[in-house]
Amino acid sequence: MTRIAWISSLCLLCACTSEPEGDVVVIYTAHDLMFSEPVLKDFEKRTGIQVRIVGDTEATKTTGLVNRLIQMKNKPEADVFWNNEVMNSVRLANMGLLEPYAPAGAEDIPAAFRDPEKRWVGFAARARVILYNTDLVKPEEAPKSIFDLTQPRYKGRVAIAKPLFGTTSTHVAALFAALGAEKVKQWLVDLKANDVRIVVGNAFARNLVMNGEIAICLTDTDDANGAFLKNKPVEMVYPDADGIGTLVIPNTVMLIKNAPHPDAGRKLVDYLASRSVEERLAKLESAQMPLRDGISPYSERFDLSKINAMRADWMKAAEIVPESTKFVQETFLR
Repeated sequence: MTRIAWISSLCLLCACTSEPEGDVVVIYTAHDLMFSEPVLKDFEKRTGIQVRIVGDTEATKTTGLVNRLIQMKNKPEADVFWNNEVMNSVRLANMGLLEPYAPAGAEDIPAAFRDPEKRWVGFAARARVILYNTDLVKPEEAPKSIFDLTQPRYKGRVAIAKPLFGTTSTHVAALFAALGAEKVKQWLVDLKANDVRIVVGNAFARNLVMNGEIAICLTDTDDANGAFLKNKPVEMVYPDADGIGTLVIPNTVMLIKNAPHPDAGRKLVDYLASRSVEERLAKLESAQMPLRDGISPYSERFDLSKINAMRADWMKAAEIVPESTKFVQETFLR
């Protein structure tokens, strides 16, 4: 019988050197373990290849794993990285840490979600949404744009995750790239002047809204669905449908350069980028949104074909991250 091994990033070295080698693949995953582990266990059953899963804490999982990949670049321990966003995937690609590889069967993923140089491929997305408490905000009064959040009527009633990490940081950098730095800087300044509440993460912001402690937040579709499943009095808006569009952020998967188990790594990348995995992730409570045509979403709420998706320039956004991060640190968070 095969066995999934979950290993924290702090004890990976010990695990990798103490266990016997064989048909094995090591994957760093920033996707929630409760959703990623069953998918990886299925791969293990199908192939007989033992999967060692390496995660990190909820607050730092993406940043921590990316930093570990950078630190271990001369002798990587991971074969595959399953990232739950795209910005850091572009960063790793630009640093030369990824091995170009075109997964079999991924040709039907839209080009906007694939690296032109085949260093990463996107699948199963989330979107950035406005979530509001329907006991505190009437549907006709709900904000329709992220820029509405600076209006006086929402003063002190909005929460966002700290825009230095995760999808909030990705969102800010993508806006910098799409709209220009000055407009987005002014938006952040206006949010601050409007007494926006800064919290530790998207789920925390969601909790404040669904419990009625604050009226509105920016969060992700998977967190929003968690509130729907609890039958909380909330509704969500895909922002800027008549303007720049809603930012859609895919999961990404990539093969690590000089991976210790490259053949097994390629098989795992093929599997994660497959249509069957998108179909599976779409059915889970995280409501991941299929990028391919013809795959049924979790519900009509999460139908990507009905959303005006923002045209994100991931390469440009990744280049802008130092500027956007500096502004957030020096101005927005002061």
